[in-house]
Amino acid sequence: MPQPRQRARSDQDKEVRRTALLTAARELAVERGVREVTLTEVTTRVGLHPSALRRYFESREELLLELAEQGWADWRERLVSDLGGRRLSAVEVADVVSGSLDALPLFCDLQTHVGLSLEGAVRLERARKYKTAASAAFDIMTAALVETGAGLDHDGARTVLTAAMSCAAYLFQLSRPSPTLRRLYEEEPRWAHTALRFREQLTTVLTAVTLGARRT
Repeated sequence: MPQPRQRARSDQDKEVRRTALLTAARELAVERGVREVTLTEVTTRVGLHPSALRRYFESREELLLELAEQGWADWRERLVSDLGGRRLSAVEVADVVSGSLDALPLFCDLQTHVGLSLEGAVRLERARKYKTAASAAFDIMTAALVETGAGLDHDGARTVLTAAMSCAAYLFQLSRPSPTLRRLYEEEPRWAHTALRFREQLTTVLTAVTLGARRT
């Protein structure tokens, strides 16, 4: 990662530093998980004192919420691209939606924390900005699902997407067990068989939801 200048004076320098902080946070979240990301580690990775971060983000929560907002754009772009304007069956739609989230593990991890802590820990206007971006992406994906011809109206498509992001957040956490749970799964493989199959489990759930959400 290119190191920003020691003092960010121009708008361009500030944007470079802001991007560097986001990149560092993303790398740490991918390496260790979102819950393990700390401001000290983020700023150390870009060569700043922790107090300097406040010039760009008011808190750890705001920094991570920015990554979650970017994640919505990534999911929208990937899902719409994967659907490709094709005519698909309900089962095929479930598989495509599942695959789009399987390709975005950081976004799945972040979704767990958005509702639990991130949204509620930032200023009103920052939360509004996040919700606006997420809602816009959600609406575009809803329309794309309706256009597949899988029998989903807008309410049905919204149900599928809501189930997708909710289940993905939960199943992602199960699929990244702690050292204690890894040891337990080694001793009890029947539990690991369920916990570690993220894509397969998500596809199974979404297939049932998509079939049930079709217009009758």
